[in-house]
Amino acid sequence: MTSEITLFVNPTAGRGRGAHAAQPAASALRDAGFAVRTVLGADADDALRRAREAVAAGTGALIAVGGDGLVSLALQAVAGTATPLGVVAVGTGNDFARALGLPIRDPAAAGRLAARALKEGGHRDIDLGRVGDRWFGSVLASGFDSRVNDRGNRMRFGGRFTYDLAILAELAAFRPIPYRIRLDGKEATEIEATLIAVGNGTSYGGGMRICADAEMDDGLFDVTVVGRCTRTTLLKVFPKVYRGTHLDHPAVTVRRVSSIELAAAGVTAYADGEPLGALPLTATCVPGAVRVLTGS
Repeated sequence: MTSEITLFVNPTAGRGRGAHAAQPAASALRDAGFAVRTVLGADADDALRRAREAVAAGTGALIAVGGDGLVSLALQAVAGTATPLGVVAVGTGNDFARALGLPIRDPAAAGRLAARALKEGGHRDIDLGRVGDRWFGSVLASGFDSRVNDRGNRMRFGGRFTYDLAILAELAAFRPIPYRIRLDGKEATEIEATLIAVGNGTSYGGGMRICADAEMDDGLFDVTVVGRCTRTTLLKVFPKVYRGTHLDHPAVTVRRVSSIELAAAGVTAYADGEPLGALPLTATCVPGAVRVLTGS
């Protein structure tokens, strides 16, 4: 293993926390005897190109310093390779790190954990989802939740309440969505649903445990289907998502599958909080697609 480690940094993550987090994380790695190189980018495409170049050059690890968006970019660079991924979670949501029990908004602790894992072999091989040539680590969202994301991205007001305002606006306009789904290549079925979430990890949106029982190394997705329901029912069920207790509601079903085909008109899918594109799509769970530095 090379002693040079690459910090992959989003300076704007978490309202500027990314830039501040890089220094204590780098210091922890250097104190452990590693040489640290920092990779930034002019934009997402440039940053990903540079990260892939570092992986191809044989870096000892790619350490993502930022939020779930940057982790998603890092996954595109390391998935399917022998290069381990470290995470210094300083973003807004941090769902990938949360699912793996990694430090959140504590860059020095995250840096020390990564250094210890590299020295002692502390890692976990986890599954990833794949749609075409895109990888995702946490949850693929489609339906009410993705439409809330669409609306929130269009809004130019609301500040930190943007997501809450987008939920209220979508509730006023909401209608159940006709889906066509195929699980593990079996016969396709047509259903009306509020949303369908495909979970490799447990949560999205900063701790909303939509796929609360998902395991990241079982070779399967947890597919959470919130069926057709009224606005009143949705208002009652949605707050339970933060605790994961919504899974007991009669309108909610969960299936464990290795692949899913999803089709619905006018629905954009989001994976790891990033827009993936309009349905239809096919998502496949790829076992052990990435090695993550976990310290245990």
